[in-house]
Amino acid sequence: MSGKRYQAVLELVDKTKRYGLREAVALVKKTASAKFDETVELAVKLGVNPKHSDQMIRGTVGLPHGTGKPVKVLVFAKGEKEREAQAAGADYVGAEDLIEKVSQGWTDFDIAIATPDMMKEVGKVGRVLKSKTPNPKAGTVTFDLARVVKESKAGRIEYRVDSYGIVHVPVGKASFDEEKLYENILSVLEVLVRARPASAKGQYLQSVTLSTTMGPGIKVDTIQIMNLFTK
Repeated sequence: MSGKRYQAVLELVDKTKRYGLREAVALVKKTASAKFDETVELAVKLGVNPKHSDQMIRGTVGLPHGTGKPVKVLVFAKGEKEREAQAAGADYVGAEDLIEKVSQGWTDFDIAIATPDMMKEVGKVGRVLKSKTPNPKAGTVTFDLARVVKESKAGRIEYRVDSYGIVHVPVGKASFDEEKLYENILSVLEVLVRARPASAKGQYLQSVTLSTTMGPGIKVDTIQIMNLFTK
């Protein structure tokens, strides 16, 4: 993006304002000016301390309209469960063979799922998988492979608070119409608000920011969002 184009995009956004969610969605679409279909990203700062296990916010959420990009799903499974995952549409399915491939640095997939009996072996490549490591809290360690694979392919995404207390997730593409983006964003925000741990003190929803891949951040009114879910 040229300097002039980016400056013009910057001028669309009032940095001192907290926008209503619908207004922010309409504005974020206007800030997309790259030659590719930019991803719309949501960043939510939560009043939690991720160093405390009971404040580690992590899980999955289904986006009603998907992310706008194909999701590659890998499943660690054996026998009948391997066949179940293949039938459900998983892109890669296997056991020791896949673990060996991952151990060599291969991570060309978006979501990894595993049956519980595979986790001892999968744990050996946790350093390579990093945030993609299957986790019971995220619903990616399960025997219910058909359901989880289909949901993942349809637009179920993982979220996890980082060390700064921020959750970053894709919520669609700039080409999505406003209503689809709004509904996707609302699905994520509702899950995060409902996930507030009892031990979290003070203001929980501290900031919400929308942006496109190349665009500036648009700050959203957190009070309005909390009111949506506490009526």
